[in-house]
Amino acid sequence: MKRILTTTLAVLALSTSAAFAAGSDGHVVNYEFPFEGLTGTYDQNQLQRGLKVYTEICSACHGLKFVPFRTLADEGGVGFTEDQMKAYTAGFEVFDPTMNAGEGDFRTATPTDHFPENNGVGAPDLSVMAKARAGFHGPYNLGINQFLKGGGGPEYIASLLTGYTGEEMEQAGTVLYENTAFPGGWISMAPVLYGDDVTFDDGSPTDIESTAKDVAAFLMWTAEPKLAARKQMGLTAVIMLFVLSVLLYLTNKRIWAPVKGKKGVRETA
Repeated sequence: MKRILTTTLAVLALSTSAAFAAGSDGHVVNYEFPFEGLTGTYDQNQLQRGLKVYTEICSACHGLKFVPFRTLADEGGVGFTEDQMKAYTAGFEVFDPTMNAGEGDFRTATPTDHFPENNGVGAPDLSVMAKARAGFHGPYNLGINQFLKGGGGPEYIASLLTGYTGEEMEQAGTVLYENTAFPGGWISMAPVLYGDDVTFDDGSPTDIESTAKDVAAFLMWTAEPKLAARKQMGLTAVIMLFVLSVLLYLTNKRIWAPVKGKKGVRETA
């Protein structure tokens, strides 16, 4: 038993050392968002602010190829009217391969088009980024924190945008920037938010943290546009199952009551 215990402790020590040697997963701040929880929903004002941040800053390098323009007017989302959605869409150009005798050309976007791709600098598309990047891993990726807090994609995005320390280094001809949220601690993407990068008509704060949370919330919507409807459906299903369980229990009690009553009488006799 002593030998087994010693061996187990040695293995745990080696695995722990290997985990730390492999590099940190990065520190993700557990920001609060209105769409979290069983009944959480998107804040339309926050989504509109996040859309503005994406349009004026993020779209220079990143696309949203899985998001149709028409969804900006969908219920439970950004909350644009049809006219607002069409006016916003008209500010984009998309490539149409059917134009110019089959050679393709650019034209003004329509509501049925998707946000254009943008792969000019090899930057990833942001359509599903909030679902693709987990923010909470738990101790050594056991998933405990994911079970308690959720995936944490929006938290990861906000933490990444606010995690720059200002330190730089050059490696193999590439400038890397220290970031406390990025796995490994260094990222090739330069800081994109400096505070007061955009202005909002409603007077909302434009500091780095507030702006980062706004665009993170918007990117969560692009990945889960039907989040509120899905939650409502799930909650309704749970309530129905609970009511059904109660009815089945009462029915069972009523059906077997005569049988149990006779059994009790025979045992008494």
